Amino acid sequence: MSKLNGFGQPCLLQERKHRRFGFQYPVRLKVHSTDLAAEFQAMSRNISIRGLLLETSAMIPRHTPVSFMVTVEGSTPGRPIHFVGKGKVVRADRKAAKQVFAIAVECARPITQINHPIEAPEG
Repeated sequence: MSKLNGFGQPCLLQERKHRRFGFQYPVRLKVHSTDLAAEFQAMSRNISIRGLLLETSAMIPRHTPVSFMVTVEGSTPGRPIHFVGKGKVVRADRKAAKQVFAIAVECARPITQINHPIEAPEG
């Protein structure tokens, strides 16, 4: 959506349903499809209650179901906090001049915290 700023110049506004936080944490990502069943390591770039943007070395096609677990170091050393979710890939782009892909995942339900590190939820 384009809107004029105070100087009469257009500025781009992105409408977001949920606030995003620019966190970079390790992500264990599982892909669930008829063609591919694999697990990848990734790094989050931003996270909201209903999704995340991450970077990975593997291209994952749009509409692919995935599940994930984000590991966050907590205030107590050696006791990380784990967040899990599942959803589908809504965007997959190759990053410039790198063998890295930006993957956006949208979740049908909110991302939740778990008390014990377990496997990421199944698709």
